[in-house]
Amino acid sequence: MIGCGRSFRFRNEAGEAAPRERETGLKLSQRGLIPPFIVMDVMRAANARQAAQGDVLHLEVGQPATPAPQAVLAAAQRALGCDRLGYTDALGLPALREAIAGWYRHRYGLAVPPERIVVTTGSSGGFLLSFLAAFDPGDRVALVAPGYPAYRNILKAVDCEPVDLPAGPENRFQIEAAMLDRLQQAVQGLIIASPSNPTGTMLATAELAALAQWCRQRGVWLVSDEIYHGISYIGPAQTALAVSDDVIVVNSFSKYFSMTGWRLGWIVVPPAMVRAVECLAQNLFISPPTLSQLAALAVFDCEPELDANVACYARNRELLLEQLPKAGFDRLAPADGAFYIYADIAALSDDSRALARRLLDETGVAVTPGVDFDPIRGHRYLRFSFAGATADMAEAARRLIAWRSR
Repeated sequence: MIGCGRSFRFRNEAGEAAPRERETGLKLSQRGLIPPFIVMDVMRAANARQAAQGDVLHLEVGQPATPAPQAVLAAAQRALGCDRLGYTDALGLPALREAIAGWYRHRYGLAVPPERIVVTTGSSGGFLLSFLAAFDPGDRVALVAPGYPAYRNILKAVDCEPVDLPAGPENRFQIEAAMLDRLQQAVQGLIIASPSNPTGTMLATAELAALAQWCRQRGVWLVSDEIYHGISYIGPAQTALAVSDDVIVVNSFSKYFSMTGWRLGWIVVPPAMVRAVECLAQNLFISPPTLSQLAALAVFDCEPELDANVACYARNRELLLEQLPKAGFDRLAPADGAFYIYADIAALSDDSRALARRLLDETGVAVTPGVDFDPIRGHRYLRFSFAGATADMAEAARRLIAWRSR
């Protein structure tokens, strides 16, 4: 086992008083003391090294290296020149909601009424609106571990209780209905993701249907994270809307559409939830970013450019699946979709944070510790993002192999 050096330091770690409270004696809400989003701390450390040494390869953050499509940039330029960029409806531009409905017809063959579509400030805003509309304080919400950390952290911030369901290679890191049957206490919600972050694994349509049926029979809200739809390597991902209308679907313009910093997403909710979400959106956000909405109207005509990005991810995936085992990372999740490889590092280290720090310090390759996605078992995993340029993936693999052979 490889020894590891110093680890990342995080803000507001458990057991520490927040700086302002220590300095002023004023009480702070416990909501702000949720765990950090560790990948952002890693990115900060990587950026600091980049500023000092200029040699960082970013395999930590789930962000396409490509800009928004050219038609989107052109639409934004036109909007800057002729639009007032005032508030839009809280639910989003009607034209954009219609365009998203058209995307469901085109991609999935589904007729989703635009009235059920809510444009949000990124998928993050979509999760917050969904959780506030669906759950009351104290509600218990089941989710898979490993999984996207913001699920559990947002739930904690709104006084809900996340219920982790550990999954591993034996069930492809995904929730199965049998796991839900073994719950000792009732839950009011279930969050699924396909393709998932950090593992990239996907749910088949039959598995989606079984989970939707389980939720429907028990009056449990099903929240389906579909932000990596469009990025898959074993066939297209299926939307939960194909198996049930009683679901909340969250999607984003950040991943497949390559518009990360534009902070735009959407949710599809049942008709009875629309007004509640609208009232929450009016008060929390007023409206999504207007410039981003106007620009996004052009993105649905950019499939060839977007699919070329996915072809690049596929090349990166193949490269890393071939090369990472040469660096000692030889137990890898299937990576059916998204742009991540989740690696079991138990043969190398039992401290993913320390190993990630060491890799950054000694190779300039930034990766994300598994504890971001699984607080209990994540100490033995790392996540590699392959959303960057293929040349960067090749160089990262070369550095990691050289580091391992020292």
